[in-house]
Amino acid sequence: MTLEERIAGFAALGKRIDSLGDSEKSELSLRASNENAWFTEANISLALQGLGEFLDASKISDWIDKYQLKNQGKSVGLVMAGNIPMVGFHDLFCVLMSGNKVMAKLSTSDSVLMNQLINWLTDINHEFGNSIITADRLNDADAVIATGSDNTARYFRYYFGKKPHIIRQNRTSVAVLTGEETVDDIASLGSDIFSYYGLGCRNVSKIFIPKGFDLPAFLDELSSTTYQNVTEHHKYNNNYDYNKSIYLVNGDKHLDTGYVLLKEEKEQLVSPISVLYYAYYESPQQLLLTLAGQQDKIQCTVGNVNWLEGIVPFGKTQRPQLSDYADGIDTMEFLSNLS
Repeated sequence: MTLEERIAGFAALGKRIDSLGDSEKSELSLRASNENAWFTEANISLALQGLGEFLDASKISDWIDKYQLKNQGKSVGLVMAGNIPMVGFHDLFCVLMSGNKVMAKLSTSDSVLMNQLINWLTDINHEFGNSIITADRLNDADAVIATGSDNTARYFRYYFGKKPHIIRQNRTSVAVLTGEETVDDIASLGSDIFSYYGLGCRNVSKIFIPKGFDLPAFLDELSSTTYQNVTEHHKYNNNYDYNKSIYLVNGDKHLDTGYVLLKEEKEQLVSPISVLYYAYYESPQQLLLTLAGQQDKIQCTVGNVNWLEGIVPFGKTQRPQLSDYADGIDTMEFLSNLS
């Protein structure tokens, strides 16, 4: 396939996603939620909307122009995650756009949606079918991109260490607040925290707040939004009840909004589901040092301050663009340099 054909194929996939009717989307969501109860129709719709936004011919062309592609035809093994809907799609997209072939080990938590995307893509252009296979073992892959936990990353490095590889580990996102946020800022931050029930690496799991920050007022503004309905999902509510019980039994100091628990945590970034960590900072300079020391664990830093490079505006963490690569590793640069 030529580069132009690949661009046209993915742009057509974007239009296919945008054209999904309510009944078709509901049927797809039902099948996916039977496989993974975290995948609600609202969350699947959010993920599809995100894909539809960047699968645009002009956006893809502008993005791909930055790379020198060689059409190597290498087989790239993908170990896909399944924490949020279709999270592995961007890797599949990058491999195919680079002119290489996909050997995908789909997550058992997200096989319905990923297989549907692959089917739509091959229906659009059958040539894509010659470049995509699903497999349980990736021994024959020429290179590997694997996403998993800190524990599984050690196994990935052991098994795939002799091949060109990208190994991704646990990451999370944080927010930096100043006390000058507007009601709209807090509402947008709510989506960064609660979209996908906080299961994604782009979800905010910890907020940094200055000394003297009015935390009760912040919680009042957060509770004035619609996010308290997250407890209507039984798996989220089970986590909320469990973590609340642990804190009460252990006598751990915490704040309880009725749908999320806030706990002061100076060191850890990754909070349990239904828990939002917070930590105080003395000055921007001190916080910059803190963040720099934990940069390998941070996917996004959210806020509206002008003293942090690469800061993501409130409400935008779940709207990544084509060049917003996981772990900050340029996937296309890696793929275009395979030899």
